[in-house]
Amino acid sequence: MKQAEAPNYEGPLNLAKALQDLEKALPANTIYTTDAGNFATWPTRFMHVGPGQDFLGPTNGAMGYAVPSAIGAKIVHPERTVIGFVGDGGFLMTGQEIATAFHHSVNPVILVFNNQMYGTIRMYQERTYPHRVSGTALTNPDFARFIEAFGGHGEIVEKTEELVPAVQRALASGKPALVEIRMNPEQVTNRATIADLRAQSGKAAPVAALPATAKRGPAPRRSGPRPR
Repeated sequence: MKQAEAPNYEGPLNLAKALQDLEKALPANTIYTTDAGNFATWPTRFMHVGPGQDFLGPTNGAMGYAVPSAIGAKIVHPERTVIGFVGDGGFLMTGQEIATAFHHSVNPVILVFNNQMYGTIRMYQERTYPHRVSGTALTNPDFARFIEAFGGHGEIVEKTEELVPAVQRALASGKPALVEIRMNPEQVTNRATIADLRAQSGKAAPVAALPATAKRGPAPRRSGPRPR
């Protein structure tokens, strides 16, 4: 479909193209799990789920779903490839549950989309109160080292062509694995940058201009093994 065509994005990582390349490289019975957040619109817009595949995700927008569900799926179907999609914010909520994968000797591969922020909330901030960033920036660990501390396999991806080889190495390791995808923070959605949202916000009436009696509703590593 037209909307699934990969646009041109600024920087070395075209996440749309990278995910479409990954789709072609994964088995026909792959299970995908996803978290909630702006990052999730990338795989759902640009990837296709085949008839022999499954896609599991929260229906109420709850963050923290992807990692536990990927582990559960792998426990139920150890013979199938399981790929979990999660943002950095979602991973910081329930990523420690990866310990359960080691406890039960199963090996899902978790893709952490790292844009150093709660992207959805930041998007609404910039649309309504441009430049007034509050409580959405994240201080993240080295996610690859995080899973290596458990004895798993960690990768870092910063370029389009690095994603497929990184996931292939993760699968070949036979261990619970994590691939950190370092995104461009400016590209806050798959359709708009932060600069775009700030420009669009000028079309809306400022809050201060609303009548006093108005009722205000809610505001609309490089690829490869890490050097040691």
